[in-house]
Parts: sequence; structure tokens; C-alpha cells
Amino acid sequence: MDIAEVAKRSGVPASTLRFYEEKGLINSVGRQGLRRVFGADILERLALIALGRAAGLSLDEIAPMVGGNGSPNIDRELLTKKADELDGTIKKLIAMRDGLRHAAVCSAPSHMECPKFRRLLGLAGC
Repeated sequence: MDIAEVAKRSGVPASTLRFYEEKGLINSVGRQGLRRVFGADILERLALIALGRAAGLSLDEIAPMVGGNGSPNIDRELLTKKADELDGTIKKLIAMRDGLRHAAVCSAPSHMECPKFRRLLGLAGC
């Protein structure tokens, strides 16, 4: 499948595909004229990369897991660590959501007088 078809089917721009190839995340199998050609597994590899990015992994963290031999080599310890980080982020986001909902209906004369709103300011990290 040439680079234009991969870009169309995956939604990943050709420039990103070239960048991924430079980083060793994907490999072309040849050329068709001036266009790179990729193997049949390219869409699956791009899906693995997208999943890693959605989970918050860097490309440097993803690279060893997609493997150069075409077979994924998943780092389970790294995935567990990332899942724990996501748990922390989810807890903060839930607290933020609940605080915003409270602030929207709070009867305090000023939001700055509301203890829940003051805790929300603390979550903002400033």
C-alpha cells in the first residue's frame, strides 16, 4: 500500500508517516516510483501507535513496544505505571468536574467565600 493510501485509510498525514519512519516506528518495504510502499501490517502498527499516544505515552516509549520485527513487544511494567498515572488524572478530573458543578449552583455571596470553590482553586495548581 503506498503512502497516500495509508494516509487516507489511517487518517495519519503523510508527513507524520515519514516522521514515524525516521523515528523507527514504522518501516516502508520499498518504493513505487517516488512514493513509499508499506506492508500489510501498517494499519495495525499505526493503530498501536495511536493507542499508545492516546494513553499518554511518548513516541520514545512506544518505539520499543511496536518492535522492528513486526511483532509488538509490550512493556507491561510501563503500561501499569501509565495506568496508575491515569488513575491519578481521573481522580483530579472528577474532583474538578464536581467542583465546577458546585460552583455553578453555589449560594455563597462570593465564590471566594465558598470552601469547595477554594479547594477547586487548589486543584488548579496555582
